[in-house]
Order: sequence, then C-alpha cells, then structure tokens
Amino acid sequence: MKSMTKADIVDRIAHATGMTKVETDAVVDGFLKTVGEALADGERIELRDFGVFAVKKRRPRAARNPRTGEPVELEERFVPTFKVSRKLRARVDINLKSGKAKNGTNLRTTRKIAQAVA
Repeated sequence: MKSMTKADIVDRIAHATGMTKVETDAVVDGFLKTVGEALADGERIELRDFGVFAVKKRRPRAARNPRTGEPVELEERFVPTFKVSRKLRARVDINLKSGKAKNGTNLRTTRKIAQAVA
C-alpha cells in the first residue's frame, strides 16, 4: 500500500477546490498546527464522521531495555491517540474488501505478487 504524503494531500485538495497549491499548503499547515497545539494543551478534537484525536495519560511503570534486558522506570507520560469513527471504519473496510483501490489497482493481485517476490 502506498503512503500518502502531505504534498499528495495538498495536490488533491488544490485540485478539488481550485485553490493554488501555495494557498492549500498554508491551509493544511494551519490545520496541522492547530491540531498539534490543541493536543499539546490537552484538548480533545472531534471531527464528525472521521474520528477523535485525544490525549491519553500513561501511568508510570517498570519496563525493560530490549537490548540489555536491564529494568528501566518509565515516568508518567501523555500520548496523542486517534479513534476512528464507525462511518470511516465501515467505508475503509467496504472499499478494501471489494479488492479495488481508488487508483484501480487490484489489491488481491498486488498482495499475491508481493508474496511471490518475498
């Protein structure tokens, strides 16, 4: 599966809205900055039919260094999370189960090729 970059998002939005790429890049940057700042302030961001960005508190715990096996104490920390909406989850599931990606690639064939090469 191909990864989508910020540049790809800017291209798609610019094409769909008729805005220039420079204007669209500023809007996308503004959106990402706003989301980042809100999460850093501990706010919850709910986007209907898309999902919820939130911050979860992780309690302190004892862990192990995987390389040395030495015990390490982890402090309390806060991590950003994303919970996908039911509608988006269903849309992704239906689209990918159909075996067709947006670009017309048959995902089942792609998987078979990848398995044969590996």
